[in-house]
Amino acid sequence: MTLTLCPNTQAILLLTAPLIAGRGNSTPELLTPGEYKRLARHLRELQHQPADLVSPGVSEVLHACRSVVDVSRLQRLLERGFLLSQVVERWQARAIWVVSRADADYPRRLKARLREDAPAVLYGCGDVSQLETDGLAVVGSRHVDDALRDYAMAVGQLAARAGKTLVSGGAKGIDQAAMRGALEAGGKVCGVLADSLEKTTMNREHRNLLLDGQLTLISPYDPSAGFNVGNAMQRNKLIYALSNAALVVSSDANKGGTWAGAVEQLDKLKFVPVYVRSTGEPSPGLDALRKKGALAWPNPEDAESFEAVFNAPPPETTGSTQTGFTLVAGDVPAEVDVPTPTPPEFIATPPESMAIEADGNDQNKHALPEEPPAMTPPAPVPQTAKGTPAETLFAAVRESICRLLIAPMKDAEVAAALEVSPAQAKEWLQRLVDKGDLEKQKKPAGYIVKQKRLFE
Repeated sequence: MTLTLCPNTQAILLLTAPLIAGRGNSTPELLTPGEYKRLARHLRELQHQPADLVSPGVSEVLHACRSVVDVSRLQRLLERGFLLSQVVERWQARAIWVVSRADADYPRRLKARLREDAPAVLYGCGDVSQLETDGLAVVGSRHVDDALRDYAMAVGQLAARAGKTLVSGGAKGIDQAAMRGALEAGGKVCGVLADSLEKTTMNREHRNLLLDGQLTLISPYDPSAGFNVGNAMQRNKLIYALSNAALVVSSDANKGGTWAGAVEQLDKLKFVPVYVRSTGEPSPGLDALRKKGALAWPNPEDAESFEAVFNAPPPETTGSTQTGFTLVAGDVPAEVDVPTPTPPEFIATPPESMAIEADGNDQNKHALPEEPPAMTPPAPVPQTAKGTPAETLFAAVRESICRLLIAPMKDAEVAAALEVSPAQAKEWLQRLVDKGDLEKQKKPAGYIVKQKRLFE
């Protein structure tokens, strides 16, 4: 895939990407995902698109955006054109491609399932079309014994024989074992990385697999980004969104990224059927997921029986999904085509809950409902809410933060995950500490939910 950036993608990168081309580069304050989402909505309302921010007449557009984002901040970000050209050369030399929601190559599954919460930019290496194939997500813990690694490898091998793409997170343990099994059996693999995309693509073991189209690696984070707990937690939804079914091989109960991703899928997103390992050593974590609606893995032995795992309905599908604080109307089938003209144009006044920036035209009415269907209400508000808007909002915040902090996170990581300012996140965290829902621990440093109230 040739790295050719359309004007919309250039603008999105300038506004949201660190553009790490070497040491010593100072980066202005980037737009957070939430800030960029608000800016994109505002541009649509003005019948503009991100490309207008890098076009003649930009002053007028910037002035019209002053109510959403500080204009001087936008100007500092948009002045990084030379740095963008440098980093594009670096990515090109490493066969790393970039797609934004403005590009026709952006995965339709992510647009259809995550809507506005789909990452504004995806970085990758390998065959981008592989992201549209039928796949099985296999996830699990990092620290497992040889028996579970062998089990994961066998599942990967079976997926390859059945002609299904293996989707996983590339982490040590179960993820890498399942991916290795599929690759060794000649199958195709998609790895959704939370960090170090550039380093991983340069690995000699991976290079030929990437060039041959057998392996595709993607990440919503800068190719040079290091590990971050919040990023690792947030990318879980992409693994499920790119698959047709999911298998959890191992998981702790009430803690860890594997648990958090599976619970988010079972309780909120509900994109695909979620299975858990049903043989071998018992697992309290897997048992707890069963109680939340996960299915017992039927242990298929051939391609025909393997196909059946994709036919189970997603758990308790209700016609709507909830991601973070934004309710999004019912899922659009992955098969629906969402065409993108060149250059991309915006729908002038789409329903706010349906908005997808820089990728729509009048044809999109065939892919997205013209009127948003009635949305199911959010989960019952905890008894701490008294009914005022402020109390109702904090009750929702409380539940979301407690679900997020099954593993320790610092206040800055929580702010990034919730797409709010660090000051706001810190205020909420301290309030929950005072209420006894969270505790602030020293090793590892960060806030963590107290087990007395988690996911009963």
